[in-house]
Amino acid sequence: MVKNERSKVKYIMVQGTMSSAGKSLIAAGLCRIFRQDGYRVAPFKSQNMALNSYITEDGLEMGRAQVMQAEAAKTKPSVYMNPILLKPTDHYGSQVIVNGKVLGNMPAREYFAYKTKLIPDIVRALKKLEEDYEIIVIEGAGSPAEINLKENDIVNMGMAKLVDAPVLLVGDIDRGGVFAQLYGTIALLLPEERERIKGLVINKFRGDKTILDPGISMLEERCNIPVTGVIPYMDLKVDDEDSLSPRFRNRKRGWINVMVLHLPHIANFTDFSSFEQVEGMEVIYTTDPEELQEADLLILPGSKNTIADMEWMKIYGLDRAICSFAATGKPVIGICGGYQMLGKIIEDPFGVENGGSIEGLGLLPVQTILGEKKHRCQSQGTFSVKEGPLQALDGISYEGYEIHMGQTTAHRTLSEFTSNGSGYYRNNIYGTYIHGIFDQGEILRILSSSLSKTKGLHLPEGTIMDQTEWKNREYDKLAKTLRESMDLAKIYEMMGIRPYEN
Repeated sequence: MVKNERSKVKYIMVQGTMSSAGKSLIAAGLCRIFRQDGYRVAPFKSQNMALNSYITEDGLEMGRAQVMQAEAAKTKPSVYMNPILLKPTDHYGSQVIVNGKVLGNMPAREYFAYKTKLIPDIVRALKKLEEDYEIIVIEGAGSPAEINLKENDIVNMGMAKLVDAPVLLVGDIDRGGVFAQLYGTIALLLPEERERIKGLVINKFRGDKTILDPGISMLEERCNIPVTGVIPYMDLKVDDEDSLSPRFRNRKRGWINVMVLHLPHIANFTDFSSFEQVEGMEVIYTTDPEELQEADLLILPGSKNTIADMEWMKIYGLDRAICSFAATGKPVIGICGGYQMLGKIIEDPFGVENGGSIEGLGLLPVQTILGEKKHRCQSQGTFSVKEGPLQALDGISYEGYEIHMGQTTAHRTLSEFTSNGSGYYRNNIYGTYIHGIFDQGEILRILSSSLSKTKGLHLPEGTIMDQTEWKNREYDKLAKTLRESMDLAKIYEMMGIRPYEN
């Protein structure tokens, strides 16, 4: 067991009444606050289920939520912050990644029986973090009251018990019924689990806080737990964890419209969050073949099940719509799985996904074979674009990362788009394995300028910065809001840190 008495490290855990209650964001805000207050702080989530992932400097894979929280803490992301990552491959199972490496694919029932064998990996990860950090902010998953999943829990109350961490329980008032959420969650817990909850947090509140006072008084009386925060609804531009992202519901049109195909198994849609910086540019996720024709730039994103998503595209006529759009000469970019789909064929001889093969869109003369070994690395290179609508990118340096099972072979006459065989292009069709290539401010400026000139437009003047700088501003806004709406003195006290000085 990792007990606080063996270490000077202090823990705080953020759990929620449901998925998307705001755990990830509140954990990130606490990371930034503790960092601002002079502490060395790290995020931690023992088990994360998400299709958004990241490759660390040492070539290991982890969930994007803990990367976001590490950024907020101003520290380097490490797989020790997320030792177990589950990436759903279908409705019944996931690819299981342990310590940044693929363990294998498991049906849900098989993983449920297996997961306690991974407790030593969780403990080792925490011990490594304890060597370098003074505070560790732990995020739970879903709800601790999911009674069908409580046996052998390793991510909620089981995790809190493992490190003897105080727990903040977060409810989402924006969905309604927040008092029932919080009270009902507590009522379903065992007495010793209730004892671990030291504070309640009402998240995403809109309006006059005093209206809540009668409900808060009754909640505190019935639960015998203080409400340590009422956090206002925040419109922050930071990376989301999963497919519950509100970004997917954006239907607003701009001067420049970037259409992203909303694949059933869409992965790493954080690739496109940098576009939100650009005034007049809108990112719309769509499954509508007719809507694709409104795009100024069409993007095929990453996928965790490329063959299944390619088959889905054909069933709904999106393959024909994409080819029709490509014929207009407007740019089409495929990233990772989307790049594979642009090619002639995708083969899965080892059953990495579902086995078999499928014809791609045929827009690029490339073919892909899904291999048993995942390619993971951070990448740097230079765009090579001698013609076409994105020619202005030629010679511009980029940074990003690769994470894919496929090996793509290009026709020998095809021109490179990104370095070292990581991507190719022909005319207005561009494919690459590099994630995060739009995060540099210079690339974003050139891309938005090229798209606007094609339409004869001039986008409003504004500062476009590297995504790192942009996100740091957002983390500071988050921390400021939490300082104003949470009882930080009480949170420090529950961690055993006294006195708290702002």
